[in-house]
Amino acid sequence: MPHIRQPLLRLLAINLAIGVSMAVLMLIGLLVLNPLNLRNLIFADRDAVAAVGLLLFGFLITFGSAAMGTAVMALGAPRERRDGGGGKPVKAVALVHKSRA
Repeated sequence: MPHIRQPLLRLLAINLAIGVSMAVLMLIGLLVLNPLNLRNLIFADRDAVAAVGLLLFGFLITFGSAAMGTAVMALGAPRERRDGGGGKPVKAVALVHKSRA
């Protein structure tokens, strides 16, 4: 696969895999925990496979695109932030005294 060697496609593929795994974990968690009798509602249907498939498809689109979008937006960020944010820290007391003057 020569396309996977390109850094952007590799980044997207890795983050898509992370999103897919999160979607599968979310579906399994919903079916195991059964919130508001969701599992009972799904399996009471005569075509439960279609309901689970549609739910999984929705989760795949949501979590996959969220993971990929987060990775793309983080491309321009610096690798290491030592102070936790941008700009110079200023004490709030200094700002109050400065505005009153």
